[in-house]
Amino acid sequence: MIVMKFGGTSVEDAPSIRRVTDIVRKDVHRSPVVVVSAMAGVTNELLRIAALAAEGKTAAGGRAVTKLEERHDGVAKELLGPTAAPVVASIRTLVDDLRRLVDGVAVLGEASPRSLDAIASFGERLSSLIIHEYFRRMKLESTLIDARSFMITDGQHTAALPDARRTRTALKRVLVPALDKGRVVVTQGFMAATRTGVTTTLGRGGSDLSAALIGALLKAREIQIWTDVDGILTADPSIVREARNIEAMSFREAAELAYFGARVLHPETILPAVSSNIPVIVKNSRRPDVAGTVITASATDIPGAVKSVAYKEGITLLTIVSTRMFLAHGFLERVFDVFEHHRTVVHAVASSDVSITAAINDIGRLKAITAELRSFASVTVERNKAIVCVVGEGLRNTPGIAARILGAAGEVTVNMISQGASEINLGFVLDERQIAPVVRRLHAAFFERKADKEAA
Repeated sequence: MIVMKFGGTSVEDAPSIRRVTDIVRKDVHRSPVVVVSAMAGVTNELLRIAALAAEGKTAAGGRAVTKLEERHDGVAKELLGPTAAPVVASIRTLVDDLRRLVDGVAVLGEASPRSLDAIASFGERLSSLIIHEYFRRMKLESTLIDARSFMITDGQHTAALPDARRTRTALKRVLVPALDKGRVVVTQGFMAATRTGVTTTLGRGGSDLSAALIGALLKAREIQIWTDVDGILTADPSIVREARNIEAMSFREAAELAYFGARVLHPETILPAVSSNIPVIVKNSRRPDVAGTVITASATDIPGAVKSVAYKEGITLLTIVSTRMFLAHGFLERVFDVFEHHRTVVHAVASSDVSITAAINDIGRLKAITAELRSFASVTVERNKAIVCVVGEGLRNTPGIAARILGAAGEVTVNMISQGASEINLGFVLDERQIAPVVRRLHAAFFERKADKEAA
């Protein structure tokens, strides 16, 4: 059995769904579970509709719902032709349910997290319906299974956490019988439900996490993540045109890249796969013959080898200096207690006995955090920063690699350097405006010269 997850750009229109069908057909003998996202842009539009309703803008929200219905109707009719009527009727039923939920939000004048989850789920419910029916039209024996019947989570709406034990039991009850009959299972990745059946969602990137969890719990041979790029790249192609695909990498490398800005994978996606030692393959649904990137538990550790250059913008630096000269352990503990209390992730840190510099990108609680810190320390805040990092298993066994990386970065003001917490990542903080030139220089130093030598 394999899991095949298709993102929003892979199912955004009729031609895309035809490509998905061809891809699945080639692997139908491997008992695929096909996890689909909403069509590109639909989830954002659903959340916008909820916001319009909460603001009392019912006419604008109603028009937006109609446009979504027309979009899905159009795709269904293009794919199914004269046989589309039953699917169009099912779309209408779902949209009528959506309208009732939106009307309820308008009456209350508030979109609660529970309401947002219920509304956001319609994107995947609509896309999976159309894909399932097209599979059947193309003679793929397909079974559509609502993810809420097996993906069991807690009640943390908009960012629910799966309950692995209950989900495993439900998967065996709901999915396995269909697979045993040789059916292609089509399901959704973003939505789930509590034990009592209340709709939840797994948050942004949740479809990847859901696919990985299904694969881990059912002991899949591999988990395929189909997107609109050829795999994980050596740099952001919008900055580095010469960026190229990475053929193989370790789980640790992929996790670091995801955490520090690589946009192909959600940072938590690979965790279930890591625990079960299941390979994850990232591929391009528009170019399925390209090998993509294979992520496994371990990769070849070549000294000096750099796999990719990544960055995370929107960083705010907090420099915290003790005003009471705490001993180091007391000061550090108190500072990090503040971040923990306000549920704010620190992405990088540098410290001395009486001072700490912390890099964060969630500034929703910044005012409260600085107020609490200033009860025992002085705090300086610097905005519009970024973390640029170089990732690769080979970094840990390469003497002088830090000097080489910083030398390649060129003449740039570095606010902080972070290495040690992860042996395979060296990152440094700089002004956001310096991201592009620094990333280009690093990529040229570690990839383009190597490519030139290989060509020669």
